[in-house]
Amino acid sequence: SSQLSSLPLQILLYVNGVYYIFYFLATLAMIIYKSQVFSYPDDLLAPDLAVLFLMAILEVPRSYLGFKGNLTEAEAPLGLSLGLTVGSVVLCVYLLLWQTYVLWADVLLNALLLSAYGLESGLKVTAIAAFVS
Repeated sequence: SSQLSSLPLQILLYVNGVYYIFYFLATLAMIIYKSQVFSYPDDLLAPDLAVLFLMAILEVPRSYLGFKGNLTEAEAPLGLSLGLTVGSVVLCVYLLLWQTYVLWADVLLNALLLSAYGLESGLKVTAIAAFVS
């Protein structure tokens, strides 16, 4: 029997997990910074923080299912991880385009995360195709 797990996907899942920790802490620090420096409306601070924390909550099962699906060569967990990636992309786009204040650092962090999600999604689709055939 041949091994169908994707090493590039596994490496990217690991790197993306490490990057996400940095992303979360940097974005949280920037939201705190923006709330102190700019006239951040109080009713808009909570939704921006809620999106960031929802994204963090979504990241845990997304990464776990990606790791599990790839290592066990099972398409169901990998497919669920791909579905959760879509939700993470939507939340990332919110933080990129629609949060109250968007700094250049926000654009850079979100662009890197969206690029990683895109590459990861392509590798997941390829892995699922290999597992099914």
